[in-house]
Amino acid sequence: MICTVTLNPAIDKTVEIPSFTVDAVNRAVHVRKDPGGKGINVSKVIESLGGDSVAYAVLGGGTGAELEKMLSGSRFRLESIRTGQATRTNTKVVDPVLHTNTDINEPGAPFGSEAAAELKRRLEAQLGEGDILVLSGSVPAGTDTNIYRDLILMGKRRGARVLLDADGELFARGIGAAPFLVKPNRYELEQYSGRKLRTREELCEAGKDLLEKGVSVVLVSLGSDGALLCRREENDSSRDSFLWAEGLPVPVASTVGAGDSMIAALAYSLDKGMAYADAFRLAVAAGSAAVTCSGSQAPDAELVWKLYDQVKLRGSEEEPKDRR
Repeated sequence: MICTVTLNPAIDKTVEIPSFTVDAVNRAVHVRKDPGGKGINVSKVIESLGGDSVAYAVLGGGTGAELEKMLSGSRFRLESIRTGQATRTNTKVVDPVLHTNTDINEPGAPFGSEAAAELKRRLEAQLGEGDILVLSGSVPAGTDTNIYRDLILMGKRRGARVLLDADGELFARGIGAAPFLVKPNRYELEQYSGRKLRTREELCEAGKDLLEKGVSVVLVSLGSDGALLCRREENDSSRDSFLWAEGLPVPVASTVGAGDSMIAALAYSLDKGMAYADAFRLAVAAGSAAVTCSGSQAPDAELVWKLYDQVKLRGSEEEPKDRR
């Protein structure tokens, strides 16, 4: 079973504005709304790939009720933790002329200790040996920055593999609990490492530092430059492996949800028992497919598998396998 957690969900409103201009009247030519928040996005992509998950989300107010209704037709189960605070709305401005994507994200309202305790209680009752717990995204202002660390420790006690996709203090404190997998982008890894990571050698060194702290797998997303997978061999703690994936040339409609698609593909692959090289290929393919979509909609599985066959790895001689 895969469980995802969204502590700061949102309705993502994407507006397309050609030649978007600051300090001027802009007219949208297309508007769409999607249920969002990183954990919810992960569950949407897992569903698109044909997998199952349970999405836990803290929801409140009229926006929360609307988001719940938007997800009512999903195959994955939504577990709502109710709060008196209204769920936020994020606005994404896509300019097809200037090829820019501008995110305007609301901070989200604090959800209180009762909602946090309810979330932990439900997760602890759900999780068991071999399950996967995905913790991703920001938290509302005022939330205890140890919340991901505490959930990682709880998940590990239950025998689950915990995947962490966060930044800043949430990431740093989460690392202290040694999650199974982390997925920083280059900037987030630089923030954590306290230095610029310009070369492949420097990126590998930063990835190895995380492995030394007890993390088993590190996926570094590098945008158009591809991605890096660092892994500590399960039967040999003295040996680390590194895989590089080249970026795929795809048309970019929106960068929203690309990282969520990558960690969703990893969660799906781990749940299916896929080899790490194949899981890495699927993650890169899913992230590449996501940027071709408008808004935070999940990429089509057919496109993901088509791109999977095109992903080239360095550091491994394995050929891509048909895992469909």
